[in-house]
Amino acid sequence: MNTRRHVLFALLAGSAVLAGCASPQVSDYAQQRPKLELDRYFNGRVHAHGMFQKRGGEVARRFTVVMDCHWKGSQGVLDEAFTYSDGTTQRRVWHLTKHADGRYTGRADDVVGEAEGQESGNAFRWNYTLRLPVDGKEYDVQFDDWMFLIDERVLLNRATMSKFGVTLGEVLLSFTKE
Repeated sequence: MNTRRHVLFALLAGSAVLAGCASPQVSDYAQQRPKLELDRYFNGRVHAHGMFQKRGGEVARRFTVVMDCHWKGSQGVLDEAFTYSDGTTQRRVWHLTKHADGRYTGRADDVVGEAEGQESGNAFRWNYTLRLPVDGKEYDVQFDDWMFLIDERVLLNRATMSKFGVTLGEVLLSFTKE
């Protein structure tokens, strides 16, 4: 019986490792067009419509975002004004730095540590930990954002939100550049 458990555990662990290797990388999109240049797209006014879905698929929140964005050299500011379907509002101001080879780093007041991202082709992958207030408490949750430029005006974003490796839900966003 113990041997059977060890074999089962080894198979599950091997499957998990292989699944991790199969995950897409941002470099997989290097040849995709139109080419996303984050500092060019997020420059000026950008509008977004989005929703948060719990892991079971239930839409828990809908929202709109108006972003005022500007860059000076390699330094950018993305000022996001959120309006949620229940009438509440929120503001997040990102301070981004563009590095060589398509890498970006960023900070915001509710981001724990530093966000890191990479653009390649029409894609951008952005990872960070966000401190979220829920029912009077704060929780640090991880975000794995994937953005894809559809055309010169439309950018789609899917973010997976997790804690301790467990998926909590997804945020879907459609950005439209003025």
